[in-house]
Amino acid sequence: MVIFQKRVADLTSLALDRFLARARRAAGLKGFVNVLLTSSAEMKSLNRRFRGKDKPTDVLSFPADPDVQKQLAGEIAISAEIATKNARALGHSPAEEVKILVLHGILHLRGYDHECDNGQMARREKQLRAKLHLPLGMIQRATIERTTIERATTSVARQKASSSRAPRNQLQ
Repeated sequence: MVIFQKRVADLTSLALDRFLARARRAAGLKGFVNVLLTSSAEMKSLNRRFRGKDKPTDVLSFPADPDVQKQLAGEIAISAEIATKNARALGHSPAEEVKILVLHGILHLRGYDHECDNGQMARREKQLRAKLHLPLGMIQRATIERTTIERATTSVARQKASSSRAPRNQLQ
């Protein structure tokens, strides 16, 4: 089931439901998945309540209780606002961004955890993105963003260091 509390440009409930079914099958996730597209304020509230983090986030996954997992795999909540902002920054559509977030959430429901799995989730997400015709995924772009920031920081530090060593013009 897909619930739109917030709309996303060029994305219908039917299109997201169809993608969800394809992504579930591709990831080997049994059971249905409910998806909530909501506001950043709601995501902040959910993140605080369930993860103890007082900030909005783009996607959260909630696995179902083990006794009902054959019917319901879990639920995924997505910030429509963050998805739209990220899509603009990355040069693809908000609809594609939501699909990337859905895939990421499905992998979490499947048991993957990119924070401690030595790249397993990143590799699986990359495979599934190719299969599902999606652009750069969350884990990959987080790595790229960190690398870009590190390079920029290093470059700025080098420029500052070299300018402080440069001879100064002296008036005579």
